Amino acid sequence: MSRFLNSLGSQLHAGWEALSSAVFPAPCRICERMLDSASRVPLCHACLAAIEQPLPEPVCSRCGRGIVSTAVAETAGAPLCRMCRLGFYDFDLARSFGPYTPLTARAILLLKYNEVTPLGAWFADRLVRLARKNPEALSADVVVPVPLHPIRLRERGYNQAELIARPLARSLGIPFRSYLLVRTRPRPNKIRLTRRERWETVRGAYATSQAARVDNLRVLLIDDVFTSGATLDACSRALRGAGAAYVAALTVARALTSFDGAGRI
Repeated sequence: MSRFLNSLGSQLHAGWEALSSAVFPAPCRICERMLDSASRVPLCHACLAAIEQPLPEPVCSRCGRGIVSTAVAETAGAPLCRMCRLGFYDFDLARSFGPYTPLTARAILLLKYNEVTPLGAWFADRLVRLARKNPEALSADVVVPVPLHPIRLRERGYNQAELIARPLARSLGIPFRSYLLVRTRPRPNKIRLTRRERWETVRGAYATSQAARVDNLRVLLIDDVFTSGATLDACSRALRGAGAAYVAALTVARALTSFDGAGRI
């Protein structure tokens, strides 16, 4: 009976989506083709499917960077990229759902600047899948979004990382604690920053709030994009400085560069 009701519910939902798309046609916010279903996320199935392309394997066991060298990838145990072998990052683990392609970038910008807030929950569902593949992330005591500076938060009206982190925490059953981390220095107004500027901009720009109790906590950091890793590193250093025992990070996308000679970061 339960299976019959679930099947009936799915059929009714599909019928309602088809009827709504016919009566209230709207364009996909990325490709501008007419939407093929009614959904709170205003993207067509083709664009959503393209965004769900996974990152290529293998990846560094610490930062998630793609590993090209066969010699490194085939070493026993957990493979590490050159940067992680040198201890470049302070966080213990970082993983991203997919590559930062032009299509994914447009979707993230819709969430970040165009108030298409339902994308936050959609991205959260993808990070739930990612977390379940990484037991270290699931062992977190708290979920913390990368914060915006108060000036930027007033301008935008919301923090896109929080829109992803809150439903993620609810799905994983982990307490959500956005107040644990604050940004003390705003990001420059310059749109594009060089790699060096990214690191200089965030160095010392984050701190734990005065009321925060971080000692011995295992923290799961959430952000939209891993570009250079500077932001996650700076947040991790602030948390560790306050006594955090472990810091893992999940992001929706990871920027791909030619840094390692193969178009992967």
